[in-house]
This record gives sequence, structure tokens and C-alpha cells, in this order.
Amino acid sequence: MAVMTNKAFEPQIDVAASRRRANHDAPFLAAARGEKPSRRPVWMMRQAGRSLPEYRKVREGIPMLDSCFMPELLAEITMQPVRRHDADAAILFSDIVVPLKAAGVDIDIVPGRGPVMAEAVRTPQQIAALPEVQREQLEPIAQGISHVLEELRDDQVLIGFAGAPFTLASYLVEGGPSKNHETTKALMYSQPDMWHALMRELTPTITRFLQMQLEAGVDAIQLFDSWAGYLTARDYREFVGPYSKQIFDAVRPYGVPMIHFGVGTGELLGDMAIAGPDVVGVDWRVPMDLAAERVTAALADANPGLAPSERAKALQGNLDPAVLFAGPDAIRAHVTRICAEADRAVKRGLARGHIFNLGHGVLPSTEPDAVTRAFEEVHNL
Repeated sequence: MAVMTNKAFEPQIDVAASRRRANHDAPFLAAARGEKPSRRPVWMMRQAGRSLPEYRKVREGIPMLDSCFMPELLAEITMQPVRRHDADAAILFSDIVVPLKAAGVDIDIVPGRGPVMAEAVRTPQQIAALPEVQREQLEPIAQGISHVLEELRDDQVLIGFAGAPFTLASYLVEGGPSKNHETTKALMYSQPDMWHALMRELTPTITRFLQMQLEAGVDAIQLFDSWAGYLTARDYREFVGPYSKQIFDAVRPYGVPMIHFGVGTGELLGDMAIAGPDVVGVDWRVPMDLAAERVTAALADANPGLAPSERAKALQGNLDPAVLFAGPDAIRAHVTRICAEADRAVKRGLARGHIFNLGHGVLPSTEPDAVTRAFEEVHNL
């Protein structure tokens, strides 16, 4: 992999460790390690963004991707939900296409549609021409991370993230969002050599993006495979999993918790765990205790020599975002149920710990007070 040989991106593990400032016993970190946290940690995907009036105010008139490269604004948006909701983790305000944009790929986020390519990538020549991101192209984001770290409490962590190769590949091949990913799958099935070439081109840039965040001081990382749920387990193992594993292997030496999450991936949870994360994110479709059973069974099958305690991963999830529209009683009932499911899995030795989250992301029209209420319910259990 180019990321392992490029001198500019050799891992700077000591630098990364020196810039992390969260306490060892921060609730998020304790839960990820499988220790009992001082309180159950909670954060939510898309907790920073359109549901917050303060977000809409500070981003007024500023294109989405531009805001991801403005250090002070990036930091302000990242911190807004942490201040409002008392979150145990901030997640860096960014987008999965940011490393492509930074590298010079002509891509934009179109309001109401999402990431759109100026030109879809569907030939060997276009794949070979994809640029790999360089450290200096990511410097504004590193500066933004330093501003966030100055404001976080030492019991709160900062999570960095990136999009996984399959999801980025789908945006490139489709030219934008897709309901069925038919062009992506057609390329994967009909021209597997070209597909693997595309994945090999994307993997170093994604790894570099995560390395930059780690060396700027983030305390954990999450790899989003937003569209992996459209794949069969067989296809995931052949065309996707090996590249996600390369990324986890490359960032593991930094010694921070690594999360893997995808939407509609209930049938893939075991394979996603095998890719190498410490924490497996679960969407709202699968109960937490059932998710734990699937993960531990897959890890046992993949490596029969593993001790039972080594088969368990920490779990993250998994409130349906729609519950936040259903009122205080429903929020309390679902939070209580999910925590009980996760606790049963931990008690049975099928999970190491539990980080509460949504099963996807905060919906744009969610009332901020409902999010705050959910955080309070988790912390009160």
C-alpha cells in the first residue's frame, strides 16, 4: 500500500499520543475497552448538523464542503452538540468525501441530493488518474481538531472518521447517491479486476485521512461503510472486507478504539467485526443482544483458537432515529430496552461494553430537546 511506503505518511504514533488529552477513564474509552465506565457513554451520529439552530446560523451562506476546511468553523460546529447535550464524545464535523475533495477530485455536495461527481469514474484510465491525498492538503482539518481539543473536557473524547472504500467507490462510480447501486455492482461483477484497482486506489487516501486525524489528536476513529448493507455477505468478503481490514490494520498501531458502522448491515455484522474494529456499530434493525451473538459466532468461526473473551467486541447503538419524534415516554422506554439488551450481552460474555448511539444519524427535523432528553435518559440509567 502506498500509505505504508510514502515517507510523508509513515505513522507518527508518538506524536499522536502526545496530542490526545482525554483521561484514560473517560466513559467512552472505558466502555470501548470493556471496563465499567463512570456512566454509560452516549453520542449520536450527525449530532452536529441541521437539527441545531446554532448550526444553521453559523453555516448560513457557506457551502458544506467549504465549511469542512475552515478550522474555526469546523471546531465550532463539532462542539455545538457537545455543549448542548452533554455528549461523552464529539465527532469531527466533516464528510466522507472530504479526503477526495482535498486531493483534488471534482466533487461537491448538492443540497437535497448529496455528494455529486463532476464526472463518474468508470474506466481504468480514470481510476489510475485518481489523486492520493497529501498531508498539506489536510492541514486545515488538523488545525480544526486542535481547536476542538482545547475546548473538550478531559472526560470527553473526540472521534475522527472516514468513509470506507466501498461507499466512496459507489459515489465515484455512480456519480452521486444511488438508490440501488446498480452501476457499482455491475462494475464489481463484470470487471472485478477494475473494481479491485479502484479499491486499491482509494484505500491509501482513506488511511492517510485517518492518520492525519489521529496525529492531530483524536481519541478514536470510526469507519463508515454507509452503503455496505446493499451487499451480500459473499460479496462483502470478496470485494470489500479485505480493504477495510487493511485500513484497520494500518491505524491499529495508534492504540485508539476503532469503530466500524454501516446501515442495513445486520447480515454483515460478523464480517464487519472480522475486518478488525474494536467496536461494532449496530443499526436499529437488530437487537443489541442478537447483534452480539452474530459477532461472537463469526469471530469464533473465523478463528477457532480465540478464547471466548477475545471473541467479544464492544457494541455501539442502536436507537431508531424516529423514536426521537415520539415523545418522552417512548424515548425513555426505548433507551431502557436497548441498554438492557446490551447489558444482557455483556453479562453473557458476548459483548465487552456498550456505547449508546442511534442506529443511524440524527434526522434534520429532530427537535434538539428530544436529543438532550435521550442523552439524559442514558446517563440516568
